[in-house]
Amino acid sequence: MTTDKAVAEQAAPPPAGLRERKKQRTRNALVRSALELFTRQGYDRTTVDEIAEAVDVSQRTFFRYFANKEEVAFATQESAESHFFAALCRRPEDEAPLAALRGAVLDAWSSIGEAIEQMVPPELHMRMYRVIESTPALLAVHLRRTAELEERLAREIARREGLDLATDSRPRLIVAMFGGVIRVAGKLWGEGEDDSTVTLRDITAFHLDYVGPALAEHWDK
Repeated sequence: MTTDKAVAEQAAPPPAGLRERKKQRTRNALVRSALELFTRQGYDRTTVDEIAEAVDVSQRTFFRYFANKEEVAFATQESAESHFFAALCRRPEDEAPLAALRGAVLDAWSSIGEAIEQMVPPELHMRMYRVIESTPALLAVHLRRTAELEERLAREIARREGLDLATDSRPRLIVAMFGGVIRVAGKLWGEGEDDSTVTLRDITAFHLDYVGPALAEHWDK
């Protein structure tokens, strides 16, 4: 015989922690399915309905988590950028700007990797990076997002250095140079055969260390 207590327990909603974990699993599944479809058949040829169907959820459920295809396409990139910015905010206040940026991007790789692995396999994240670089609509969004991130970084550098961005352009200059190195490293990595995050980290570190010699008045032939 079912007791009133048992009926109440069956009817009660799951604990908040369980609900959040279930929502996160659904979100991660949508990201993985979307990126797999984007990398297999192309971003433009993939529909929201296909992404939702792959996870066995409704289109309405998809839109609970993402506003559109563009947002889910950049989900892992957003996670990586958030970890990098947080790492910069944790750097010692007395570090020089370029050293702080270098330390942040290299130190963040471990946490970035863990965060990405919770959503998708790292190799899928890397394949999606190439899709973004080769898809005009996504590349335009990527460049806009990069500009927005660089502005946030410049503001953080200005705060650390006690500078006013309205009258001192140095934070934006150092961030622009840093962003250029990151883009060069990403391009070289994308053209290579090893798509591991370790390789990308090593290429990034090498080129960040090469900034000083590259800015010298004369280069060795």
